[in-house]
Amino acid sequence: METDRQADRYRDAARLLPESVRRRALLLEERGRAAAEELRLRVGRPLAVLLPEGERELGTEAVTGRELSLLIELATGASAQSSRRELSSGYIACRGGHRVGLCGSVYLENGHMAGFSACSSAAVRIAREKRGVAGGLLPGLFRDGQFRSTLICAPPGAGKTTLLRELVRVLASPSRLYPTYRVSLCDERGELAAMWDGAPQLDVGERTDVLDGCPKSEAVMAVLRAMNPQIVALDEITDPADTEAVFRARNCGVALLATAHAGSLDDLRARPLYRDMLSGGVFENFILIKRTGGEREYQLTKGEVGLC
Repeated sequence: METDRQADRYRDAARLLPESVRRRALLLEERGRAAAEELRLRVGRPLAVLLPEGERELGTEAVTGRELSLLIELATGASAQSSRRELSSGYIACRGGHRVGLCGSVYLENGHMAGFSACSSAAVRIAREKRGVAGGLLPGLFRDGQFRSTLICAPPGAGKTTLLRELVRVLASPSRLYPTYRVSLCDERGELAAMWDGAPQLDVGERTDVLDGCPKSEAVMAVLRAMNPQIVALDEITDPADTEAVFRARNCGVALLATAHAGSLDDLRARPLYRDMLSGGVFENFILIKRTGGEREYQLTKGEVGLC
């Protein structure tokens, strides 16, 4: 049952917490566990859980700095040094596909963030798989029987990654309704496939090849050279190097499936980073995710969006 599976993922994410904090996390009722998206720890404040309707505190006991330090030890397997690259990006990718985002006092090396001297807050993002969430969208993503390049747009936390993963799973799995594609998944932050010992822990389809831990701009070029993909999928186009790689993939005749931070199509048009992609017609489909209360709505726009 889907609710039970989601509640199990909550319990799995709670194992990353120190025992004293874990007990508070498990105070949440089963229905809340199934809906929870994040666990939020802030020094001096009670543990909170992020639900579709907003944050809710669990108990009244304040999180301590020592508990945050223990969280990092558990999330990194007691080896912060081995997770240096991730810590320098402000997060830790964990077994099971969960991710721990961090804030606090950082130290710099050569002018760039290199890690934390002290942490003041953490967000444990719970990995989610939502089977069937892409079902109503799929027919509109094809033209002349072939999948067409698609960009998923939404603000942070609206479910872009979950929808992207589900689309990859469906497109890379045998089906009587749609063609089956070779998909190369560029999973820079390890959230999409949750690779562990070379195997995805989250279902990304039977014909998906995953390259994780590599900057998206380099990963796209690597899979184009090595894996002969029909679709290249990547999460969060965030800088000019990403857009350049997207153009190169498109010019190679490969379809694209990607996400972008944007609250609306007008928001997308207004951002210089996306202007060239829009004017160049890189994407033919645009999926906008909106949250109304605790529910998500998916709006599909087909054709070139343009800059007007």
